[in-house]
Amino acid sequence: MASPLPYPSGWFCVGRARDLPPGRVRTARLAGEDVVMYRTRRGAARAVGPHCPHLGAHLGAGGRVRGEELVCPFHGFAFALDGSCLGAPDGTRLRAALTLRHFAERDGILFVWCGDGAPSWELPPPVGVRPLAWWSGELRSHPQEVMENSVDFRHTVVLHDLDTRETAPPEVDGPLFTVHQRTVTRFPGLGAVSLEQPVALAGLGLMRLTAELPQLGTTLRVWVMPTPLGPWLTRVRFAVTSTVPLPGSMPGSVPGPGSLKAVDRAASWLALQASVRIIKQDRPVLEHKRYLPHPHLVPGERSIGLFRRWARQFYPQDAH
Repeated sequence: MASPLPYPSGWFCVGRARDLPPGRVRTARLAGEDVVMYRTRRGAARAVGPHCPHLGAHLGAGGRVRGEELVCPFHGFAFALDGSCLGAPDGTRLRAALTLRHFAERDGILFVWCGDGAPSWELPPPVGVRPLAWWSGELRSHPQEVMENSVDFRHTVVLHDLDTRETAPPEVDGPLFTVHQRTVTRFPGLGAVSLEQPVALAGLGLMRLTAELPQLGTTLRVWVMPTPLGPWLTRVRFAVTSTVPLPGSMPGSVPGPGSLKAVDRAASWLALQASVRIIKQDRPVLEHKRYLPHPHLVPGERSIGLFRRWARQFYPQDAH
């Protein structure tokens, strides 16, 4: 049975930068295909099609980095950063090159462009802080369905027992979609906390929010990244960084960086659990619901219709 929505174009997360150190080769799944990523000894990172153009060996299954080159595990053909073949051990060269995938790094997160041709838009600038806590899980759903939850305020009280309300209409700017909302939630160990912040979507593969919590002296940053693996199969990644003041620090004292990092990691892990709890509550609904191209929306759900119209740009014109 065909998927009710095709793969969307856009930037999608394929992993963490720390899992791709110099000299490492890794394979990720994106839209029904493998993508091979590698980082050279000097730190240059690339994403390429998975198969060697010689006889089709999978570069992620035994391929290795040699200096600034990616070497095929089958016959030893080496490839430069631009994809061109530098030759085999006996000096033979191919009149073929690797397929380069458009690749980007933001805040310690790896992204690959999904779609034909060059990217039609770029990711937003980095926030300048790397996530400290991560969670990842597979979901029998679609990135659009995951992202649509950001404008479905009616379900939050029923499914999550959260008081979430829209404070202003969404803003649309090309591939960017900004939701304005206020949520009263509970974080493990922190109690009830009111969050009022914009939620920024960059295509259907990246959702970011930054919330200032002055009552706790805390800044919370959350990344939500659904990546299509196959038809109606998505890997959802949550990443969180929470920066908090060091408990018990004396006025005027300067805590050591190790103490600050340990406190931030603990706070980030607690905040991550709240996000994971939400997606686990969503999972049975998302995995069993039917995608309705023309839903019967009720008053107060105008933002869902606006989101649907905005999302059309990431598909061929005849996809909806």
